[in-house]
Amino acid sequence: VKSGDTEPDSSLEITGEEATSNQLCPMCGKSLVVRTAKVGPNILVIVDDLALPVGTLRLKGKGSAGGHNGLTDIEQCLGTQEYARLRVGIGDNFPKGRQVDFVLGKFSDSDLATINEKADTACEIVKSFTTIGIERTMNYFNKK
Repeated sequence: VKSGDTEPDSSLEITGEEATSNQLCPMCGKSLVVRTAKVGPNILVIVDDLALPVGTLRLKGKGSAGGHNGLTDIEQCLGTQEYARLRVGIGDNFPKGRQVDFVLGKFSDSDLATINEKADTACEIVKSFTTIGIERTMNYFNKK
């Protein structure tokens, strides 16, 4: 997603083709590097986050991968941690050693309802990022 534009970009691509419901996305950086040639350095990566409670949305302008395989690959491919990410909390309600099963499994009905309630807000964050940029979007949405 390209930020800072006031008009929609007809070449906007939102992709998650590297990840299916049955696999992790440890190599998503390669696809992203190809796409950043089209959209420039201002990108937004949307990522699940075990460290946040279910449904929590947190926008960051940069930062470490924090152990997330997909973000680690993106950082290696881009050569930087300087990219925006929207972290979507999925909670950490899993037994020790069952993290992969939890991440790849289905949400409980209550967790799915919570996440669905936040979907519109997540879309608003993406729209805001593309029109007014990361700083103003973080200032507005991270305080909610």
